[in-house]
Formats: sequence, structure tokens, C-alpha cells
Amino acid sequence: MRRPRWLLAITLLLLTGCTVGPNYQRPAVTVPGEYRGLAPDADKQAAAFAEEKWWTVFQDEELQKLMRTALEQNYDLRIAATRILQAQAVLGITRADQTPTITGSASAFNQRFPQSLGTPPIETSTLQASVGLAWELDFWGKFRRATEAARADVLATEWGQRAVRTTLVSDVATAYFQLRELDLELEISKRTLASRQESLRLVEVRAQGGVTSMLDVRQSEQLVYQAAAAIPDLERRIEQQENFISVLLGQNPGPIPRGKALVDTRIPPTVPAGLPSALLERRPDIQAAEQQLVAANARIGVARAAYFPQITLTAVGGFQSSALTSLFTGPAGLWSFGGQLLQPIFNRGRIRSNVRLTEAQKQEAVLVYQSTIQQSFREVSDSLIAYRKNQEVREQQSLLTRAAQDAVQLSDMRYRGGVTSYLEVLDSDTRYFSAQIGLAQAELNERLAMVQLYRALGGGWEQ
Repeated sequence: MRRPRWLLAITLLLLTGCTVGPNYQRPAVTVPGEYRGLAPDADKQAAAFAEEKWWTVFQDEELQKLMRTALEQNYDLRIAATRILQAQAVLGITRADQTPTITGSASAFNQRFPQSLGTPPIETSTLQASVGLAWELDFWGKFRRATEAARADVLATEWGQRAVRTTLVSDVATAYFQLRELDLELEISKRTLASRQESLRLVEVRAQGGVTSMLDVRQSEQLVYQAAAAIPDLERRIEQQENFISVLLGQNPGPIPRGKALVDTRIPPTVPAGLPSALLERRPDIQAAEQQLVAANARIGVARAAYFPQITLTAVGGFQSSALTSLFTGPAGLWSFGGQLLQPIFNRGRIRSNVRLTEAQKQEAVLVYQSTIQQSFREVSDSLIAYRKNQEVREQQSLLTRAAQDAVQLSDMRYRGGVTSYLEVLDSDTRYFSAQIGLAQAELNERLAMVQLYRALGGGWEQ
């Protein structure tokens, strides 16, 4: 009847045990009613832009293929996946502390003592097989708090991987749009070079006929050389950009397939941002920061549990005999059962300092969590402002480009008619070339603002 009583006492001890340390409560944060920078005509009740899957946001099929390759092969994402495995293993190790440790042992000794003082030689043989159990009772919740912290670390690494996935999707889209903008600049430069070479030929003909001077020829050559110099520089930047995208894909440097032209990738005039309060549940970095806070809060309980005694139960059962044939028969059984209580008395403030350390780490985690939220609101606001204002810039740059194109045609007509010098043609052509490059960059900035807004709202981590 003694063993059932011991088991009943242990069960009651575990059931009535307490868990020291504070329970987690989400810190108070100030959430704005709406995002700053939201367009006046935006639908505030519409679903957030981030809730759309990345393959519906980016309609270019080649870009989608690049993203799928990156999500499968990118090294940063694969490293993040291994960190999840590490955190899960740590959780398993930590959780194992809550259960008893059972070990088995077997030993065999044969000893011979020599003759001494008339005593004949003695030879002994001992065989032993036993099973041992050791269990530190989690009466104060030390192991439960440690498991809580380890579980939060797993969730933090999982959200961290989603943050890497979100960053990767936006990085691939950004790099691809930058590549297509460089392609557009190269196309503009080649088209401009061909036009200027034709103009140079006509000016040389006029100079040979005495209609114009060699000064006009030299000025026309300047335009040709300017456009020609831009081409190899753009080709360099294009190949380097392809190398960058290849690394994002987890591949060696190589050419990148193209899909739609930059101006053919349509973007919506307005983008719904959703409710600011939903950002706390949507953004992976906010979720990861909160789980790190949960872990830091649980570790306070682990540190405080050191103030209380450690209660350990031990038990050993087995057999011992001088002969192998009688090891499991006869009076060979042995067993022992006991308990131990270990209470710290003096450790020069080590426990108190460790508690203060964990409390300070929690305070840091709270500040990091609140700072992450505040920074996320800023990123969304900046992206909304950039999205709207870049659209306005692109519209004005389009008007500027059309005006510069008309100026080139008029100045060329005036020069051919002998009304003005070639210097006016030179100035108009230079302005038109700059306007075309500026329009290409404005188209790029508009799309990059869309990508940054999608990322700031926490989109792109769904598989």
C-alpha cells in the first residue's frame, strides 16, 4: 500500500503546484484611426491591399516565375527555415525537462585479491542490472515557463521566416522593375542614337554644300557621342542587375528572362490600405517581435523559480548476483526510492541579479515591440504618400516629355528653314532625351512605391 500512497502524493503535488512569474499581457500601443497619406477618395472599408496574394498583385508571368524560383532556392529563406528546425529542437529539449529521466545500466566485475598474512587468495564476481529514474518536480513552474519561452521562440522564428519571404518577394519585384527600366533607358538611348546619327548625316551634307558651318557638324557630333556613351554604361548596369537577381534566385550570375515592358505593367490608381489595427496581426516583423516579448516574459518565471527549493525524486530497481545464472532468480532483487530537496541559502545575490536581468530583457522586448509597430505605421504612411505623389510626378513628366518632343520637331524645322542656329536643335534634343529618361524613371518609381506599399502592409508571405 505504500507505493500507491507515494504516487498519490506526487500526483497531488503536481496538480497543486504553482507557476511563478508574470502571465503575458500584450502591451498597450497607440493605433491611429487611419493611415496618414491615404488618398481622400480611398475606400476605407475595402480589404487591405496586403491580403491579395503576390501572384495576383504582380501580373507579369515571367516575374511570377522568378518569384517562385526565389521562394524555392533563395539562401536567406532556406537559412530561415533551418532556424525554425533549430528552435523546434530546442523546444523538444526544453519540454523534456518536465518528464522523468529513465536510465538503464548493466555491470560485471571480477576481482582477485592475493594471499596475505596467511589468508588464501580471494576471487569475487559481481553482476548487476538496474533501471534508474530521476525526476525533478516542476512544482514552481520553472520548466513550464521555460517551455513557454521556447514555444514562443519557435513562433518568432516562423514569423521571421515569413518576414524574409515578404522581403524576398518585394526585392525580386523591385529588382525586376529596375531591370525593365534599364531596358527602357537602353531602348531610348539606341533610338536616340539612330536619330542623331541621321541628323549628323544631314548636317554634314548641308556643310558640304556650304549651307551651314563646321560648327554645326561638331555640335551634331556631340549629340551622337553623348547617346553612344550612354549605351555601354546601360549595358553594364543591366548585366550587373541580372547578376543581382540571379543571386536572389539562388543561382549563379546569368541572363534573366523578360516579360512585359515596364509601361505595360499596369497598376491601380488607388490602393486600399485597410485598418491600421489589422497591421498588428498582419506584419510578420510585428508578430515576431511580440513572440520574442512572450519568451522574455516567460523567462522571468524561470529566473524567479530559482528562489524556491528543487524537489527531486529518484528510484533504482534491478538485480545483483555473483553468477549470471542466478541474476534474475532468487533473492537477487534490489531497489531504492528517495527524494531530495535543495534550497539555495547564500549565493551573493546571483538569483536576484538574474531576475533583474530577465526583467530588463523584457522591458527591452516591450520597447522593441512598440518601436516595431511605430516604424510599421511610418512605412505604410511613407509608401502611401510616395504612391500618390509618384503618380502625380509621372503625369507631369509625361506632359514634359510631349512638350520636349514638340520642341525638337519645331527647332529642327526652324533650323532647316534657316531661321535659327543648330544650337537650338542641340538644346531641344538634349532636353527631350533627358525628359524621356525622366519619364522612364517616373514609371519605375510609381511601381516601386506600389511594391513598397505591399510590403509595408505585410503582404507577400502567403504560399
